[in-house]
Amino acid sequence: MIVPRRLQEHARQTSVGWRLMITVMTWNVLHRIHAENWGADIPGRWPDESERIAAVTARIAGRAEQVIALQEVSGDQLASLRRALPGRTVHVLPYPRVPAPRNGPCPLDDPREYLVLAVDGPARQIAAEPFEEDPGKGLLAVQTAGILVIAVHVSSGQRSARQLERLAELAATSPEPVVLLGDFNTDRATVAAGLGPTFTVADLPPDALPTRPRTSGTKSQFIDHVVVRGAEVGGAVVEDADGLSDHNLVHATVTL
Repeated sequence: MIVPRRLQEHARQTSVGWRLMITVMTWNVLHRIHAENWGADIPGRWPDESERIAAVTARIAGRAEQVIALQEVSGDQLASLRRALPGRTVHVLPYPRVPAPRNGPCPLDDPREYLVLAVDGPARQIAAEPFEEDPGKGLLAVQTAGILVIAVHVSSGQRSARQLERLAELAATSPEPVVLLGDFNTDRATVAAGLGPTFTVADLPPDALPTRPRTSGTKSQFIDHVVVRGAEVGGAVVEDADGLSDHNLVHATVTL
């Protein structure tokens, strides 16, 4: 493998040649309207959404991962990210569904919702698709550094089966290794079964924080995942979001 100069610091040489290591992260940053409509406690912690947006942006701008996938990004949050990440290539999928507040005025200048991939270096968009079963969920795929990266936000419940099939279909078209990052809305075993045996879902340490903490209900608290096909994934860690979102961050290292 010829290792691009800008990525040599992320590669290591073994007895079989160079192995490229790429760091990745996924985070559902929580769209403000969803937070208010579904009774999340974030609006109480952050009554001024512009302050939360600035804090989320600062958190992301300080990350060193080469590929960052974000879900539930509002138009206001996206504008803030674009200003703060001039050195990254930012790709977006705008959903056809625009969240609408159920009570009170809209807290955002731009309430549209996006799926986002922020990449360190050049990246070419391959696909951007809302899922047919849910106009507020979808996939966004880019090619970068010899891999296909797919950011995903999967629906919960029965709709997820077809969506996982679609992700597997798209991954199968790539001759390069594939990395899927996102909020799958279900546990690791279900994701693995839905995608098939050629995929590996990153294991989290036994003492890992939940990726989506909950105080009630039976739904899994580990629903955000890093998945690979034709590569290895390790070092997966859940990092506390410190009250900025109802999801924590997940980051890992992918080795090609």
